[in-house]
Amino acid sequence: MRPVAQKVVPLQDERLDSWKEIAAYLKRGARTVQRWEREAGLPVHRLQHEKLGSVYAWKSELDRWWSSRRGQLEADAAAEASRGASIGVLPFADMSQEKDQAYFCEGIADEIINKLCRIRSLQVSSRTSSFQFRSGGADVREIGRKLRVSSMLEGSVRKSGDHLRITVQLVDCDTGFPVWSERYDRTLNDLFAIQDEIAHNIVETLAGRLSPVEEQSLQAAHAPNLQAHDCYLRGRKYYYQYGPQDMDCAVQLFARAVELDPDYAAAYAGLADCWSYLYIYSDRTEAVREQANWASEKAVTMDPLSPEAQASHGFSLSIAGRDAEAEAAFETAIRLDPELFEARYYYARHWFVRGERDRAIVQYEAAMRARPEDFQCPLLSAQIYDDLDRRAEARDLRKRGIENAERHLELNPDDVRALYMAANGLAAQGDGGRAREYLARGLAMRPDDAMLLYNAGCVYAMLRDVDAAIECVVKAAAKGLTQKGWYENDSNLDPIRSHPRFQQLLDELG
Repeated sequence: MRPVAQKVVPLQDERLDSWKEIAAYLKRGARTVQRWEREAGLPVHRLQHEKLGSVYAWKSELDRWWSSRRGQLEADAAAEASRGASIGVLPFADMSQEKDQAYFCEGIADEIINKLCRIRSLQVSSRTSSFQFRSGGADVREIGRKLRVSSMLEGSVRKSGDHLRITVQLVDCDTGFPVWSERYDRTLNDLFAIQDEIAHNIVETLAGRLSPVEEQSLQAAHAPNLQAHDCYLRGRKYYYQYGPQDMDCAVQLFARAVELDPDYAAAYAGLADCWSYLYIYSDRTEAVREQANWASEKAVTMDPLSPEAQASHGFSLSIAGRDAEAEAAFETAIRLDPELFEARYYYARHWFVRGERDRAIVQYEAAMRARPEDFQCPLLSAQIYDDLDRRAEARDLRKRGIENAERHLELNPDDVRALYMAANGLAAQGDGGRAREYLARGLAMRPDDAMLLYNAGCVYAMLRDVDAAIECVVKAAAKGLTQKGWYENDSNLDPIRSHPRFQQLLDELG
């Protein structure tokens, strides 16, 4: 009698139980191996029908499959690597009972973004672009298309006393299915370790193994006092609203943060940014300028390898007229992180105020590459290109800036900066009606905002409404915007430049 053939069952230690494990075994990113399953027959099994989160594979099957296709697959993986992995990070949902932890949830997402930005092989959508979708409800695949990223991190936070539950999942934007997920049930003291773990897992999943330098870059340089960190997160929330009163609140919170933790570099950088902003736009006093410089020096002393601290230092030195030192700080920030938007943006404005248009445009263009969805840089660059008689480039950038601003306003209708910048672009295009409409919306919300008044003056000047333009720029100076370089070098004001009252204003500015 012939023996009955026995089915060979792979040993349990041969089994890989997730996309992450499969990707690690093949030394590729999770998206690559998912695509190989769809397009090249990668032998992956499912526990529950088509649910991609419940997958497993046998090493022996993967080995045979790889051997039969190695040459083609290595070329394919190399091509994909050259394109780079990309990710957006959504603000985490607040699952706390009181629903009062939105700033805390956004802070966690923000910190993860900052960590991921340090990985050169990973393209990371900016905070501004990702956080537009904080309201929820949009399909992750649609968000991915809008942000032009291949993966999306979404999560939730439940904070109750000292207990912290953070749930995250990394989603493939092509399929809408999760690639990796995890739940952390820890104490509040573990917050920074959790953030490090999440960033580490994302990078390993999308970009493969980390180099020792990258491993080190993902570790927090300083784990701040938790109360100080809470103040810092609240302060950043106010800072990003860019209103005079918001800035005052941010100053108080950052100051409390450094009081609680005197070694907290990020909080000092936040203070420096606030005081620099206030010095330019509302309170041009020596005391404010000195505060900005003191805080920025503390930031770079505490963390000299922080590009954010160096950019803040450059900003404070720039407003003080210490040009050579400011330029050195900006260059250091850019060397540490070539994709840091703030460093490029502050540096561009530094050159513009000094009438160095060619140098300003170089930095604006770099800022636009770092944050393609930004509306300020295209519109400011368009003005410079007009001044340089490069009309076609100016026209294209202005169109892009207006579109970016209007997309931003769909989700943030009360953003005064977007209103006056869009108004500026529309006026330059000759659309005076819509320009006036946007200005009216902004002025109704913040009639005493110096920067809004200044930009209203620019818009009215372009529309040849001389009386309104003069009234607005005079009010802007009275409300604190007294940086003479703007009034002297802004070509938008050329239609009123010979007006006696404008000349008087320049004399008053010294």
